[in-house]
Amino acid sequence: MKDTFRGGVHPKEQKEMSRSASLREFRPAGEMVFPLSQHIGKPAKATVKKNDPVLVGQIIAEADGFVSANIISSCSGTVKAVEKRRTLSGMMQECIVIDNDGEFRETGDFGTRIEPDQVTNEQILERVKKAGIVGLGGAGFPTAVKLQPKNPDGIKYVIANGAECEPYLTGNDQLMRKEAPAIVEGMELLLRLFPNAEGVIAIEDNKPEAIEAMRKACEGKGKIRVAALKTKYPQGGERSLITVIAGIDFPVSKLPADVGCIVDNVGTIYAVQRAVLYNEPLFTHVLTLTGEAVKEPANFIVRDGTNVAEILEAAGGLKDGATLKKVLSGGPMMGIALTSLDVPVTKTTNGLTCLLEDGAEVAEKQMTACLHCGRCTTVCPNGLMPQMMAEAVEAGDLERYEQKLYGLDCIACGSCTYICPAKRPLTQIFKQTKAEIMARRRAAAGGRK
Repeated sequence: MKDTFRGGVHPKEQKEMSRSASLREFRPAGEMVFPLSQHIGKPAKATVKKNDPVLVGQIIAEADGFVSANIISSCSGTVKAVEKRRTLSGMMQECIVIDNDGEFRETGDFGTRIEPDQVTNEQILERVKKAGIVGLGGAGFPTAVKLQPKNPDGIKYVIANGAECEPYLTGNDQLMRKEAPAIVEGMELLLRLFPNAEGVIAIEDNKPEAIEAMRKACEGKGKIRVAALKTKYPQGGERSLITVIAGIDFPVSKLPADVGCIVDNVGTIYAVQRAVLYNEPLFTHVLTLTGEAVKEPANFIVRDGTNVAEILEAAGGLKDGATLKKVLSGGPMMGIALTSLDVPVTKTTNGLTCLLEDGAEVAEKQMTACLHCGRCTTVCPNGLMPQMMAEAVEAGDLERYEQKLYGLDCIACGSCTYICPAKRPLTQIFKQTKAEIMARRRAAAGGRK
């Protein structure tokens, strides 16, 4: 195990607003909207139509391919439409819209516990897939796919990502405090799939209560331990965690399984425990509502499909006299700015940050030409060269950006933008460039059919 990863930054944590707010369930009253694409891979295929009745826990869209995931209803009611609606990304996407009857009647086929020795390894994978579980740390990769690497015997570490390094967000902190035994039980289920692996629960050392709760839950569990990591952003990045826990340099363009690691968010592992032992599909997750503009910052257990505006109202709305300048889906480093509050949360929405100041707007007014100081290269956790990447984009040389500078390995953590004294929007440049390259690839693939 290493002390830390290369690079990284130390932004203001801003977690004091919500870190003491205990998890509480929020039941929405308004209509529910479920995008068919809430994960990496192919969008799910709707299995319901207008006027169909639905129940909590019902599959309303099925995985449409190997890398895809089921979508589960989190309310009972009637399907209002299957149509395009605006989503967190600001784009119009195909969604299932349900008139929520407020009764939250369940299908009745989940909730009864079975013991771990009553389920086979094959059933673990089957239940995870059926439950529609994806990575809840933000990436949204289908978990059942991740749990089936080419060489299961070669996996040495199953890492539970409890770092929660993004400023402002505290939902996973609260989840670990409240559900530590269940998370450990979920880890035990995953370790059954990888007989040569050790389970490591990785938590930044600014979460002492979560560390204590998880260590207590790990007592007597010989193959599971808690690793208290230095607080440094982006400690929760997959590559950063693997570098520290496995003590290796993670080669560029390799997958975690290639170096003997599986990494899952603690919320994902909790969802695995619920799916396998209670047959409970994924239709809720933790979400932090926070920021200087919020009257009562909170950590909620929210239902997928809930309207963002309704969640803000549940936290008392804005502070008296506050003018909301910007709302982020996520935190300030990797979050996406919302164009509207009339959008639904999805499986991977782990935070809503409401700000009185738009940092990007302020930085734009202060921006100068690149100073060639090299600070962006120093802090990049993946060892990339953001300055040269930006120059390649400006020159229109996408081949150099991708092939020579490994630009697609950028994880958009925002460290380069944070540290840049010239206030250049490097992360935004790289996000847009990746989207352009991927669009060109899809167009080329379509042309070959």
